[in-house]
Amino acid sequence: MAESKAGNGSGAGNGSKAAKSAKAKTPAVELQVGERTVRISNPDRVYFPARGETKLDLVNYYLSVGDGIVRALRERPCMLHRFPEGVSGEKVHQKRLPHGAPPWMETVRVHFPRYNRTADELCVTEVAHVAWAVQMSTVEFHPWNSRRADTEKPDEWRIDLDPMPDCPFDRVRRVAHVAHEVLDDLGAVGYPKTSGGSGIHIYVRIKPEHGFADVRRAALAFAREVERRAPDDVTTTWWRKDRDPSKLFVDYNQNTRDHTIASAYSVRGNPEATVSTPIRWDEVDDVEPREFTIATVPARFAELGDLHATIDDDPYSLDTLLEWAARDEREGAEEPPQPD
Repeated sequence: MAESKAGNGSGAGNGSKAAKSAKAKTPAVELQVGERTVRISNPDRVYFPARGETKLDLVNYYLSVGDGIVRALRERPCMLHRFPEGVSGEKVHQKRLPHGAPPWMETVRVHFPRYNRTADELCVTEVAHVAWAVQMSTVEFHPWNSRRADTEKPDEWRIDLDPMPDCPFDRVRRVAHVAHEVLDDLGAVGYPKTSGGSGIHIYVRIKPEHGFADVRRAALAFAREVERRAPDDVTTTWWRKDRDPSKLFVDYNQNTRDHTIASAYSVRGNPEATVSTPIRWDEVDDVEPREFTIATVPARFAELGDLHATIDDDPYSLDTLLEWAARDEREGAEEPPQPD
């Protein structure tokens, strides 16, 4: 539990008008988060206009699901989606840890071959790291599917059930069940969560034995199998313009190197402050993703704990899926291009 006290904050606002500046400069607070002290400037700044939740509300949300968000981010390079003026303002996609970090923040250096550059990205190992990132206006946390020990060997296979614009959520529910059936046939354990938007994500812990290209090949083979079992609901067509707008795209590309999606327990940058929330398989038929927000998820977490708590217990080998991929390639399945 974090304790807070008032501080003499100068605020982060830099508006040109005095009234705007004065409004931004609400007194800072200091939160005791474990052994760390995290200073929150402009705690009363409204980040989510639909109901009025503030920056401090956002910090307190993340502290309330601390075990869950740390488990989701632990040891992973993490891209930050920052909203310095709240979610109605500009969004900043930030790979590098923001300037001014205290010495106890942790990072991992990753290389971007396309630009021949490196970046020291946030690497969460404790909830204070999350709180400090929120102090720096982070709303969404988008971790890699690999960890600091070897960033080139993913240990998480991500199944993104991504509905096209005219795809109803009932179709997402149906496809989730088909995906669950295929996972059962493979002997893999899937951990579902809402995306915080209109889709569902399913995560599978895997053995870190393969590079990103093979993990993506395996994910594509899985997507094609789901499509075979539900051809009226699913598409794996590469080009968006060629997809049926009423179908669901099983997005295997989320397993490409440096492609990230919002983690479990990450808040999304929309006015309603929805949360990407772990769910049980028996909740799929009734789940209403918009009901999971920073106002409702803390009580759910307090009651149920982290539904992804056992995700590390039994990592899955991709051998069978890679055999499926080789079979599809031998049979002439069209190979999609590598995304940028």
